[in-house]
Amino acid sequence: MKLRPIATNFTLKEHVYDMLRDAILDMDIYSQNADLRLDERSLADQLGVSRTPLRDAIARLERDGLLTVVPRKGVFVQRKELSEILEIIVAWAALESMAARLAAERASNSDIAALRKIAAKYNDTSADTQIPEYSEDNIRFHQKILEISKCSLLKTMADGLFLHMHAVRKRAMGEDDRITRSVVDHSEIIDALEERNADKASLLVREHTMRLHDHVRRSWDKLELNRNKSTNRA
Repeated sequence: MKLRPIATNFTLKEHVYDMLRDAILDMDIYSQNADLRLDERSLADQLGVSRTPLRDAIARLERDGLLTVVPRKGVFVQRKELSEILEIIVAWAALESMAARLAAERASNSDIAALRKIAAKYNDTSADTQIPEYSEDNIRFHQKILEISKCSLLKTMADGLFLHMHAVRKRAMGEDDRITRSVVDHSEIIDALEERNADKASLLVREHTMRLHDHVRRSWDKLELNRNKSTNRA
C-alpha cells in the first residue's frame, strides 16, 4: 500500500481516514497473493503523521468492517469469506435492480446519456486490452445507476457494500470472458433505461450481477483457505 503525505490544511483525523480508505480501495484484496497486513509505522511515515490519528482511523475502519485488528499479530484488511461475498453480491443485485427500476422512471435524459458516455468508451475488444481502466469505469457505471435512481437511501445502503463489491469486481473482471459479457450487458441495460422500460432494466441489472455471483461461486473455491493464510501471517 502506498500513501501520500497529509496536507496541513485538512482536518487531520478525517483526512487520515479518507486517505487510508482510498488506499484500501486501490488494493486488489481478493487477489490470491494479496498481502493484507498493514504496518502502522510504515503508514504513519508515508502519511507524515503520528500514530495517534492513524490509530483513530484504523479504529473507525474496523467499525466500518474494512479492517481487522488481531491482538499480537497486527492490522489486516478484512477480506470476506466466500459465503459472505456471495451474500454481498445478492444484496447488491437487489439494491441495484431496484435502482435501475427507479432510474427508468426518474432519471433525466442527460442522466442516462452520462451512463451511455461511460459505456461508449469500450467495445468488447478495447475493454479486453484495458482491464484496469475498464474495471474502474465498470464500477462507475454501477454507481451511476444508483445515483440516477434519485433514491438516496438505496445509494447509502449500497455504499456500505461498496468496498468489497469494488474489490470482487476488480479481480473477477480479468477472469474468463467476463469483459465481453459485461460490455454487452451494459449496452442492453442502457437501452432499457432509454426505453423507460422499468421491468426490463431491473431484470437486466439483476441478471448481470447474479452472473458475477455464479462466477464467484464456481471459481473462487480456494478463497477461504487463502484468507486464513493471510491473516495468520505475523
